[in-house]
Amino acid sequence: MDGTVLVADDDRTIRTVLTQALTRAGCRVHATSSLTTLLRWVEEGKGDLVVTDVMMPDGNGIEMLPRIKTLRPGLPVIVISAQNTIMTAIQATEAEAWDYLPKPFDLPDLLSRAGKAMESSRRGGARVVPQAPQPQPIPVPEASAATDLPLVGRTPSMQALYRLVARVMNAELPALITGESGTGKSLIARALHDFSDRRAQPFVLASAQDFGSDQGSGGSALMARARGGSLVLDGLGDLDGPAQARLVRLLDALPSDGPRIIAIADGSLNGALEAGLFRHDLYYRLSGVTLHVPPLRERIEDIPLLAEHFLARAAREGGNPRRLSNSALELVRQYRWPGNVRQLENVIRRLVITGQEPEISRAEMEAALNAHPAASPPGEAAEAGTLAESVARHVRRYFELHGADLPPPGVYQRILREVEAPLIDIALEYTGGNQARCADLLGINRNTLRKKTNELDIRVTRRRKLM
Repeated sequence: MDGTVLVADDDRTIRTVLTQALTRAGCRVHATSSLTTLLRWVEEGKGDLVVTDVMMPDGNGIEMLPRIKTLRPGLPVIVISAQNTIMTAIQATEAEAWDYLPKPFDLPDLLSRAGKAMESSRRGGARVVPQAPQPQPIPVPEASAATDLPLVGRTPSMQALYRLVARVMNAELPALITGESGTGKSLIARALHDFSDRRAQPFVLASAQDFGSDQGSGGSALMARARGGSLVLDGLGDLDGPAQARLVRLLDALPSDGPRIIAIADGSLNGALEAGLFRHDLYYRLSGVTLHVPPLRERIEDIPLLAEHFLARAAREGGNPRRLSNSALELVRQYRWPGNVRQLENVIRRLVITGQEPEISRAEMEAALNAHPAASPPGEAAEAGTLAESVARHVRRYFELHGADLPPPGVYQRILREVEAPLIDIALEYTGGNQARCADLLGINRNTLRKKTNELDIRVTRRRKLM
């Protein structure tokens, strides 16, 4: 990788890490903690790429992008930010940032994006330096409903979703949003509308069955009502064959100034397509861009953020101010959440209403979770595969999380411990905490079991299944 990178970040550690990594990759680096200095370098014609933080001591990095673009139209800018919300991704995209990465970022990923950005800039031709006007503020959509959406997440899967929403929100393509029940698909649909150029037009949410009436007028009326806004078609998988045919005809008659179609489907439609239960031509008409919302069990690190969000919102709505104890939070992270984000919100609301103590205990959380019906997340059995395949996925992810570096020594014992602890804990759960039965079930003697529970800090009590 060859070129000069301008780095602006008020965190000295990040400046040092980026300078070292980019230099090793073959780049020349100028680093600063000041946007004023960054803009001076840009105006002087320095740099082939800018990497800038958002919140800086002397301004906002995103708000400076219009001026950078005016000074150097061909200069790519990568925005990095610790503000890991969907708004940051959207604002960076509206300001025409080349890319956006949340903190903490994966260093090899940033280097890869930096290389692609500079290569793209070189293909774009020479840069010019016109007279600099005063920077203009970036317009933020007035979408009060969307500003309180629980679209909270630092995990890579959610950040990738945020970036995709930002890139396609003004596209003239229909959007298909997939995911399990309770993951927040309707919130993504709302964000696509509220932050788009169509936000002043109607947002119409309709059941898929509204498009399948025998008379065929229901869908036409909804189209007319949505005008040039967004028409959200929920429950796509519930359409029978005749209803699907009617919807195809309706979409073919959609005028060029008609609404954007956003379809929502629980899970994936691949199974229905393969089984011949869903029309391929309808799928192609609706899936101009596909956005998949990950289940909560695949974004465990986001659970504390979501829980804090729901606790704060419940308190604002008149509930008791409460917080999760460490043991309750541990239990929340271990739970499988078959109802996803919606279930988490309902549990938090119940605890805010029914509890009086400032801190939510583990026992209180366990009782709330036991009140929910036991269920396996949809498609879990199909995607789990063999135990060896599941372990392989987790081990590979563990190595990938360390980027270009290897994990610390002792991987063998750490991985065995990760497998051993849940095995013993679940065996105790299914034997009601009876150590003699558990030892017999595992094929080890009771002394070995006692030693393992002490080493792994497993609580041995008489208990009943949590799920």
